[in-house]
Amino acid sequence: MKQSLLTQCSKFLLLFSLSLPVAEAAIPSEVDGTPLPTLAPMLEQSMPAVVNISTSTNVNAQQNPLMNDPVFRRFFNIPNNPQQQQKNSLGSGVIIDKDQGYVLTNNHVIDKADKITVTLSDGRQFNAKLLGTDPEADVAVIQIHADHLTALKAANSSQLKVGDFVVAIGNPFGLGQTVTSGIVSALGRSGLGIEGYEDFIQTDASINPGNSGGALVNLRGEFIGMNTAILAPSGGNVGIGFAIPSNMALRIMDSLVQHGEVRRGLLGVSTQDLTPELIKAFSLKGQYGAVVNRVDSGSPAEKAGIEPGDIIVAVNGQEIRNGSSQIKTAIGLLQIGDTVNIEILRGEERKTVQAVIGKPKHIQLSGDKLHPALSGASLTETSKQQTEGVLLEKVEPNSVIRKHGLRSGDIIMTANRYRIKNIEELKQVVNPRAPLLINLQRGGEAFFVVLQ
Repeated sequence: MKQSLLTQCSKFLLLFSLSLPVAEAAIPSEVDGTPLPTLAPMLEQSMPAVVNISTSTNVNAQQNPLMNDPVFRRFFNIPNNPQQQQKNSLGSGVIIDKDQGYVLTNNHVIDKADKITVTLSDGRQFNAKLLGTDPEADVAVIQIHADHLTALKAANSSQLKVGDFVVAIGNPFGLGQTVTSGIVSALGRSGLGIEGYEDFIQTDASINPGNSGGALVNLRGEFIGMNTAILAPSGGNVGIGFAIPSNMALRIMDSLVQHGEVRRGLLGVSTQDLTPELIKAFSLKGQYGAVVNRVDSGSPAEKAGIEPGDIIVAVNGQEIRNGSSQIKTAIGLLQIGDTVNIEILRGEERKTVQAVIGKPKHIQLSGDKLHPALSGASLTETSKQQTEGVLLEKVEPNSVIRKHGLRSGDIIMTANRYRIKNIEELKQVVNPRAPLLINLQRGGEAFFVVLQ
């Protein structure tokens, strides 16, 4: 009886407690009269300036390299039109100019895209126009025509310090706009082999696939960098992300908007990093800089008086702490006609010389001058950042070479079973009256094609 009564009382108390009003558990807005810190107001102003970018690209379906042989196709009655597949990708971008609709992003986000679609934070979608790309620095500029856009104000990235708080905004894994926070882990990262020109901000703010092209901002919501890459064996974030500094990205953007390309110039020197052996051999007291091992004849460097054996210790006032890669980036950001101050160490003498950046040599050849089957292609030599070989810089639609399945961007690595590094070597192994066997590289693939 007692147990039954106790049970009834317990049920009554449970029902009574459930019927009482429940107080909502809320995070207080302040503690002891002090407001809690939050990034929400800053993000409300900044996030509308970061957009999602989706691209679609028509690519030829994977097929046996024999399909490129017109004799093989004719024998088996295979149509000449290659099968097409559509490749889609996602990334991010940053609105820099709201009046002109300029959006800054990474080149790899929109590379070879047939269609670029920009989605704003309010859900509006627009087709974008490509204004220009710089593959070697991985920067691109696209344009949309829309009203009521929000643009990010840029900060001077040269004033960043290790330990500054930063926030990354982007579209990781296509989930939609996402915010992560961290600090500046390092500055001036180079020599990573990620891009041709590297001067990265390193951050531990989570950056994942899809964040590329998004914004890295400071706590005032100012644009200080463009999220670009991660360093992770698994392909996911492990606290090491890289962003292109705003100063570098915006300078490249200005050139792309004005000219549609970056008109990089030539200094005409080759350098190598200092090793303990070289430091001892040159009797150097410092541990920074890079030694000049070659000066091109007639180059701006030679005219400025730079000689092999000189130690370059600063470029335009910036000390060379990361060796040759830092010099390459510093010169690569200059354009034809710019004046550069180079501080060198020659023996015990330390002096500054001035050089005017000159025009780079660009060797170009029409394909029909080499072989009839190369008609319709413009050949040039690859940059040092690409695989050595001869680049098909441009392939005309409906041309002879296009019908063989070749296209712009392909790299000829071998010809008639000879490894070739430049146009001059290609000339030596090509017989215009005989079939031409070439080995092509296209992205991460390689295959042979017989041209007749």
